[in-house]
Amino acid sequence: MTLRALVFDVFGTLVDWRTGVADAFRAAGVPGDPAELADAWRFRYQPILNEVNDGVRQWGTFDALHMATLDDVLAERALTLSLEERQRLVRAWHQLDPWPDVRGGLEALRRMYVTAPLSNAHIALLIDLARHGDLRFDCVLSAELANAYKPAPKAYLTAAHLLDIEPDELMLVAAHPSDLAGARAAGLRTAFINRPLEFGPATGERADPAADLTAGDLHELAELLASRSVAF
Repeated sequence: MTLRALVFDVFGTLVDWRTGVADAFRAAGVPGDPAELADAWRFRYQPILNEVNDGVRQWGTFDALHMATLDDVLAERALTLSLEERQRLVRAWHQLDPWPDVRGGLEALRRMYVTAPLSNAHIALLIDLARHGDLRFDCVLSAELANAYKPAPKAYLTAAHLLDIEPDELMLVAAHPSDLAGARAAGLRTAFINRPLEFGPATGERADPAADLTAGDLHELAELLASRSVAF
């Protein structure tokens, strides 16, 4: 099959969530290390998504889930913030800056393929991120459209269905091996993007040997895909 479209994980792959969220905690004057608070909030991400996929928790937008996990982080530290302050922190996820290569890299990739985000974030949040970062896509895809969070197969297969292509004509681009493994299980092709600073300086190099392609950034991915040595 011919590769026809690329879909992108967003948090960590396209945008630097840790810096933006830490800055929001710092601006709010929340006691504690802002980076540690950001990490603690992010680490509650997958467990609450699993609860939704398992039917333990009702479906909710990322704003609703972020509010629930933020409340857990604050309660664990015996911290109290007003509803307005907590809502401002949740809104910080709508205003995250892209990594330096992303804007230009997306433009290069979009000249070759249909492009779209494929995130667990809801559509309204993704639109805000795209506008904030001046990121151009052909459309916006979200787990919200599948009513299932990645790495559930339905999230990836719904993206292929909505793009009217076969799963192996679609490639997920992500910095997270678990996301890429979910995409492969659904029949998609995969590209690993190394983001060694996603969790700060301690992140280090990561790898996904099973990925079809591995690149250091989106510009390198565009070069690999444009190269005649890469065939799908």
